[in-house]
Amino acid sequence: MQAKNANLKNSEEANFHARAAVRPIHIAANQAGADASELSQRAQRVAAIAAAHAAAVDCEQRFPREAVDAMRAERLLGIAVPHEFGGEDVSTADIIDICYTLGRACASAAMIYAMHQAAAACLIRHGKVSAWHAQLLRRLSVEQLLLASSTTEGQAGGDVRNSAAPITQEGGRVTLDRQATVISYGAAADGILTTARRSPDAASNDQVLVVFLKDDYALERIVGWDAFGMRGTCSDGFRLKASASVEQILPASYDKIHAQTMVPVAHLAWSAVWAGIAAAASDRARAFVRRAVHRPGGAMPPAAQHLPRAQASLRALRSVIAGALQRFETAADDPAALESVDFQTGMNLLKVNASELAVATVMSAMQACGLSGYRNDSEFSIGRFLRDILSSPIMISNDRILAGIASAALLSGAPRSLRD
Repeated sequence: MQAKNANLKNSEEANFHARAAVRPIHIAANQAGADASELSQRAQRVAAIAAAHAAAVDCEQRFPREAVDAMRAERLLGIAVPHEFGGEDVSTADIIDICYTLGRACASAAMIYAMHQAAAACLIRHGKVSAWHAQLLRRLSVEQLLLASSTTEGQAGGDVRNSAAPITQEGGRVTLDRQATVISYGAAADGILTTARRSPDAASNDQVLVVFLKDDYALERIVGWDAFGMRGTCSDGFRLKASASVEQILPASYDKIHAQTMVPVAHLAWSAVWAGIAAAASDRARAFVRRAVHRPGGAMPPAAQHLPRAQASLRALRSVIAGALQRFETAADDPAALESVDFQTGMNLLKVNASELAVATVMSAMQACGLSGYRNDSEFSIGRFLRDILSSPIMISNDRILAGIASAALLSGAPRSLRD
């Protein structure tokens, strides 16, 4: 009987998520290559599959294989690749809208997609001048390769701007032996982009970004992933041992890649995923209140006051993302603007503010649903949304980010008017 009830709960939850997934709320409409309606339909089809398996992915703590296979089938992994390399040249705005749609369905699948697209953006924006990386972009478009990234290491944790392990070069080959404490979905990826010291005698912040494909490396698991939420990202730690051609090092230094692409694209994509989770939780709270009101003799539940709070914080979250996206699109082709203190501070604060607003939205949704939201066996359970969203302030700690930008806050005061 317990198994039957569990299957019924999973089926009901899958149906609920599938209904929510086909109602995307577009953060922006900025088409560079694909037709907006057609791209949205592809994303919605993937979201429906992701939603159908989301409960199992969480419960079994497994890679969302069905969702990633659907991403490949709908050719969503290589959509940002420029036309000249066989891709669709889809804009950052469209990418983060897909992240939002997937976030409403399955947080783990959405975060995997977001991390993949941040890695792909680094290749597209900084590697296409290199023959080796240009060929990889063609493969990404044709083969729909899944890319992971490795930027956390040893005791440095989330300090992505310092590396311990160096690249060692001999002739035309490079080798790397890295203790990577987190490589999300590393075992399932087709390739890994990893930071490293430029050479054994280089400073820890003199870094390169290098692409290793699956045949180039071996992974030895050193840390498992038994986490509170985002369980399907399979963010195990590995010893990464790799050997490849020197051509696989991106031509730009990592400090440029980090400032111009990795930070803005990753923070936009992550924030869109969190907004999607928050939207799904808000929708579930709305459904709970509506059912209570529509029952015979029904009245507004006492905790219904928390629903407008959830909706208000979700609107604020979407506005924060839209504003940051506009700033990135304005500065996208201006390296000096991208590397400016003001822009970097804004993109780091995007991550902090978006994560805090997303947590607030889900908490308000939980309160609106009351005990029904708290229970795991309820049609209106908010538990998984809450567990997943609580990763957002921790995924590169907000405290670390705020400490890093504290000195920048000393350089500029508050605007003199609301028009500034």
